[in-house]
Amino acid sequence: MNELTNGFLVISLDFELLWGVFDKVDHKEKETYFKNTRKVIPEILGLFSEYQIHSTWATVGMLFNKNWEEWRGNAPESLPNYKNTDLSAYDYGKALNSQETEFFCFAKDLIQKIQNTPNQEIGTHTYSHYYCLEEGQTLASFKADLEKSIELAKQMGIDLKSLVFPRNQFNEDYLKVCYELGIENVRSNPTDWYWKNTQNDNLKNKLFRTGDAYLGTNNKSYKLTDLNVEKGKPLAQKASRLLRPYSTNKLLNDLKLKRIKSEMTSAAKNNEVYHLWWHPHNFGNNSFENISDLKKILAHYINCKEKYGFQSATMNELNKLVR
Repeated sequence: MNELTNGFLVISLDFELLWGVFDKVDHKEKETYFKNTRKVIPEILGLFSEYQIHSTWATVGMLFNKNWEEWRGNAPESLPNYKNTDLSAYDYGKALNSQETEFFCFAKDLIQKIQNTPNQEIGTHTYSHYYCLEEGQTLASFKADLEKSIELAKQMGIDLKSLVFPRNQFNEDYLKVCYELGIENVRSNPTDWYWKNTQNDNLKNKLFRTGDAYLGTNNKSYKLTDLNVEKGKPLAQKASRLLRPYSTNKLLNDLKLKRIKSEMTSAAKNNEVYHLWWHPHNFGNNSFENISDLKKILAHYINCKEKYGFQSATMNELNKLVR
C-alpha cells in the first residue's frame, strides 16, 4: 500500500445478531431473519476472499460466549444503569435465557470463520452493545464493558485494535479510556448535520439520511491527511456511507448502487478514503439480492483498483498508514 498515491476502500461491519436490535424487535418474529444472517456471513467472507477485500468486523463481545451458562459467568463487574431499562442487554438476556434462543445471541463459530479468513480484522462493538450517550450509564461501566470484550477476544488470540460505538453514539469523553485499553481506532460519524446527533431520529433527520442514500454530491470520501492524530486518543475514522439493504423498488435500489459506485470512483480518482459500513443482519431479508448487490459493489472496486490503484484496507491498516 502506498499512502501517497492510492485511495482506499475501508469496509466495517457491525456484527451484532440480536444484541443490536433486541429493544426494537420481537425475536420470535425474527427467527428466519437471523438464521439467514448466520448463513450469509460465510457468503460475505467468501466474496471478500474472492475480491481480496480487507475489512473490519466490529463484533459485540457477547457473541464470543458459547451459551447462556458462559454468558452468565462473563458479566462485567460494573453494569450500565440506563434510565431506560429496556436498553439493558443484561436484563434482556436474563429474560431470554433458553437453549432455543442461543443461536440469536452467540456466534463463536462465526467469529472463528472471520478469524480464519485472510485480511479480516476483528474489532469490537463493545461487550453488551453499550450505549455511550444514554442517561444513567457511566465511564466506569463503559470501561468494565470494554475490558470484558478485550478479555474474551484475547482468549481466542485476538488483539482488539478498532472499535465502533453502538448506534453510532460517538462519545468523545470515552476516547481516552479506549486508547488506554489498547483501542487505536474508532469509527466516527459523517459530518453532515443530520448525522451530528444519532439519538435524534426526528422526521427531518430521517428524511435527509434516507434521501442522501440515493441523491447528492460526491462529498463522502476524504484525504488521509484529513485524519487527525491526537496524542492519547484513538484515530477517529469517519464513516462515508451506510450500505442500505436491498430494496424491492428497483429504481431506488439502482440509485443506491449508482451512488455508491460514483462515490467509490471519486475516492479512487482523488486518492481518498471511502468508508462503507453495514450490519450483516441487514442481509437477513432478501439475502440473495443483497449478496448480488455486494458483488456489484466489489466488482466496481476491482475496476477502480485496476484503473486508479484503489486499495482495500481494514481500519487498523489505515491507522498504520497515518501514525
